[in-house]
Amino acid sequence: MFSRISRYRKLPDVVTVDAQGRRLASKDLRRLPEVTGTFQHTVEESDRLDHLAFKYYQQPRKWWRIVDANPQFMSPQALLGKEPIVIARFPLTFAGGGEPPWAAAAQALRSRLGVERFGFVDEVRIAPVLQTIAGQTVTVHVEVRDLAALVTHNRLNVSLTELADLIAGAGFGVAGTEIIGQVGKRITIPPDVAG
Repeated sequence: MFSRISRYRKLPDVVTVDAQGRRLASKDLRRLPEVTGTFQHTVEESDRLDHLAFKYYQQPRKWWRIVDANPQFMSPQALLGKEPIVIARFPLTFAGGGEPPWAAAAQALRSRLGVERFGFVDEVRIAPVLQTIAGQTVTVHVEVRDLAALVTHNRLNVSLTELADLIAGAGFGVAGTEIIGQVGKRITIPPDVAG
């Protein structure tokens, strides 16, 4: 039933009885093994676990070794930043006077299927700006207001463009989008072992 390299092959069989009294055969739980590795791989947008396993082990079905070495991720898809639920950061601009239209943006996001959570960032920071004064270039430190929306959403139900349109419809300018995920981050690649 399991291939010879399956991580489930050597697990003991167990039988459970369901609510209707049926006996169901299955395998016991597989405990996460102690896996270490010093080699790191930087995740790229095109990465797939079977491709990484082939690259590092010459065996695409050993992708689970990489998953075991990175237990902080709840699923193989999360390991590569490809799970359906993602967090997007939308840098915002607001040209109007007074307070930004946070309530209108919140109402628009709350009404959209696929939006799990959202929050807004409104920070003031001091930034150096070069200015020419009386023919001389000087650095002037000015207050800069950073506005952003952080939206956790199911990308199978709602696209980044739709979310940006909702936020823009509330009165903000949306200046690009960034998915906060694994791309560009490092994961552990453990050494290959038999079995």
